[in-house]
Order: sequence, then structure tokens, then C-alpha cells
Amino acid sequence: TMPSIFSYLSSEIDWCEGNFKRSAVIAEYYNTVSTGRAPRSRPRARDTGQPWSNLLTQPASFLAGIFSSYFHMTLSYVGQLLDELSILWALAAAYSFWYPKVYFPRCIKSRKHFFWLSGVITVVSTFLSFMKPALNAYVLNCIAFHLLYLTRKELKKCNDKRVHRTAKIMIMWWVLAITSWISDRWLCGLWQMINFPYFHSFWHVLIAMSLLYCCPLVIYFDVTYEMPSFKPKLEYWPSDSWPVAVPYVELEQSHKQC
Repeated sequence: TMPSIFSYLSSEIDWCEGNFKRSAVIAEYYNTVSTGRAPRSRPRARDTGQPWSNLLTQPASFLAGIFSSYFHMTLSYVGQLLDELSILWALAAAYSFWYPKVYFPRCIKSRKHFFWLSGVITVVSTFLSFMKPALNAYVLNCIAFHLLYLTRKELKKCNDKRVHRTAKIMIMWWVLAITSWISDRWLCGLWQMINFPYFHSFWHVLIAMSLLYCCPLVIYFDVTYEMPSFKPKLEYWPSDSWPVAVPYVELEQSHKQC
């Protein structure tokens, strides 16, 4: 008989970490725990422009973390789809509200039209994701290349050294993250042989670190395009001199630097 789609281990994807090694109820203990403890960062909606952005992007990102934990805890088919589709919809929300208008297709004349286009593409992608779920994770990871392409185009127009520094750190964390993801997926036999099958849990933390730098960049460029009366400035907490610091954006009512 076909296993229930809610049953443990009913997913066609099983990561390298051994199942039920640390807990009788959690299939992949470290993958589950790392999802819950990974640092989170979201662009905050500004007071003008798009008042509904926070209502969509932040809950979508929060649900992505919850569903990822559920998936790794159960390795169920439903958990896999919830994990992947929550990421898809979180990305769709981010694109809808923060994708620069200068990159809109020529047929799109307003943010409202782009919002509907993004919605249609996301709904179609949702249905397609049921056809071959094993490919979903690879497709979602490929979206990062488009984000890197947009970042490169924006950096060419910007002379702010702090922006370039933040982008380089973001890319560094992303390279480490995707390397961990690929290593866990393709070199699992090696890691199991040396009893260290934990690279997918590294992926959770490292991709979250990359997002910690990506989100302020999104805010910075969004302010540059949408709030021309303000000059965004990247700052670092607790200090610029620290080797690892959290970036954030301050607004100054002045001319733009980029």
C-alpha cells in the first residue's frame, strides 16, 4: 500500500544525517534544530509606499522556518512540499514588493501589474512543483543566481564602499551555504564514512547569515529607487570595526549617494 503523505519518511528526499539518531520523534535532529536556531533577518516595510508588505513577507518567512523544521522532523511528503512552497511564496512576496521598477518587463507599467504577474507565476509554479518534487530544491536554489545578477548590476551604479562590503560578505556566506548544501546532497557517502553528515544543518545557518546581509541591501536599493528625498546609509552593529557585525540601514534626508 502507498504510505500516507503525512507519515514519517514518506518524502522522496532524505538528507545525509542519520534518521532518529538523537530522538525517537525527530528524524533529523540537527537539521531540525539548526532551522529553528538560524538567525533571521527581514526587510522592514517603510512607513510610506507599500503598507501591506510586512503583512505578507514577514509571515511568509516565518512560516518557511516553521515548515522547514516540520519537514526535517518528519521527512514526510507533506512536510517537504510545505517547506519548499513556503520558500517559493516568501520569495514571491519579496519580489512583488521590492523588485526594482527599472527591471520590470516592458509590458508591466505599474507595481500593481507586477504584483499580479508575480502571483500568476507563483501559482503556476506551485502546481508544477507537484510534478517532480525532487527537483524543487534545485530550482529554488537557482533563483539565487538571478539575485546575484541584480546585485551585480546595482553595484556597478553604486560607489558606496559599505554597500560593496556588505554585498561581498553576503556572497561569501552564500558560497559557503551552497557548498554545504551540494556537499550534503552529492558527497553524502564520504561524510557518513567519516561520521560527519551534518552539512545540511550548516546550510541552514549559513544561508540565514547570507540573508542577514542581503536584507539590508534590499532595503538600501529600495530606498534609493522609491524614496529619492532620503539618502540611505549602511551602518553596522555593534561597530564597523568588528569582523562580524550586523548591517542595518539609516535614512538621512539628503541627496543620494548612488
